[in-house]
Amino acid sequence: MGRELWCTVHSGSKSATAKVLLETNEIIVRGDLGLKIPLASLNSVVARDGELRLKWPQGSAVLEMGDQAEKWAHKILHPKSMLQKIGIKPGLVISALALADGGFVEDLRAQSKSFSDTQALKDSDLIFLGANKVGELTRVKELVTSLAGAGALWIVYPKGKQQITELQVIYAGRKAGLVDVKVVSFSASHTALKFVRPMAKR
Repeated sequence: MGRELWCTVHSGSKSATAKVLLETNEIIVRGDLGLKIPLASLNSVVARDGELRLKWPQGSAVLEMGDQAEKWAHKILHPKSMLQKIGIKPGLVISALALADGGFVEDLRAQSKSFSDTQALKDSDLIFLGANKVGELTRVKELVTSLAGAGALWIVYPKGKQQITELQVIYAGRKAGLVDVKVVSFSASHTALKFVRPMAKR
């Protein structure tokens, strides 16, 4: 989700001013409190009088957020689907290669005008490439030739693995003449980076 805010947080008998991050699957409170609250564990999310009040089986917290409290509560209670975050619209030409998430692939298939999970379609509006190690990024340069002028390449790779890093993914995209424009948390275990052609080359 990508929101962050400095605020006063009360949890148990402790209070602290801390940076709070709203991620796809959890709320993270940095600093002395050091909280990681899985969104799936929340059984109460209430915004009232500028406070965001959270309860989960292992504890509770009150975050003094002012006018941001209601916005955060809405984001937590009504998260965007992965298709919305990535910008999927009906009627696109989509190629999805080496993606392990079968449910996501089927969602892509259902939304697309033309779809392939075996090869890159000519003039693809979107190409998704799953890469679990750096050697698999050699396909990027070839895949760019199948992108429509304003098309985008998403590279989906595991988080926190030595076999492939964010810098290596970015380098592969740039080496193929693309620029990185967006990053999303694809799942609890994977990140997705979006690449497009520079405006001058579309």
